Amino acid sequence: MTKPLSDFQIILAKYFAGVTLVLLSLLPTLIFYYSVVELGDTVGNIDHASTWGAYIGLFLLGSVFVAIGVFASSITSNQVIAFMIALLFCFTLYIGFQFLAGLFAAPFDLIFMNLGIHEHYVSVQRGVIDSRDIIYYVSAISLFLLLTKLALQTRKW
Repeated sequence: MTKPLSDFQIILAKYFAGVTLVLLSLLPTLIFYYSVVELGDTVGNIDHASTWGAYIGLFLLGSVFVAIGVFASSITSNQVIAFMIALLFCFTLYIGFQFLAGLFAAPFDLIFMNLGIHEHYVSVQRGVIDSRDIIYYVSAISLFLLLTKLALQTRKW
C-alpha cells in the first residue's frame, strides 16, 4: 500500500496474475489435442470447433472464477475464509441457478438458467461462440472486479 499505485491497478495485477496461471495450466493439455489429431484412426478426425470452444469456455470460466476469488480475498483477511467464500460463490453461480430454475415455472426458469455460468459454458463448449455468452463472462468479471474495488474502498474508512 506504500507504492504509488491505485487500488484498481493492484486489483488488475492480481487478477491478471491469476488469469495467467489459468492460461498456463491449460497450455499443457494441448499435447492431448495434438495427439488425438495426429494419432487418431483417421488423421484429423476431431471436432475442432467443439474442442477450441471448450478451451475458450474453460479459459473464460477460469477467468470468472479468478475474479470471484479476488473479490473473496478482498472482503476478508483470512485466506481459508476467502477460499470458502469463493468456493460458495463459484458453486452458486455454476450450479445454484440451475437448481433455482427447476423450482420455477416457464418464464422464470429461463431467467435463472441464463444467470448461471453453466448455461453459457455449455453453449461455448459446443463450439458456438455467441456474443451473449462473451458479454455474460465479461460482465461477470467486471462486476466482481468492481465489487473488489468497492470492498477495498470501504476497508480504508
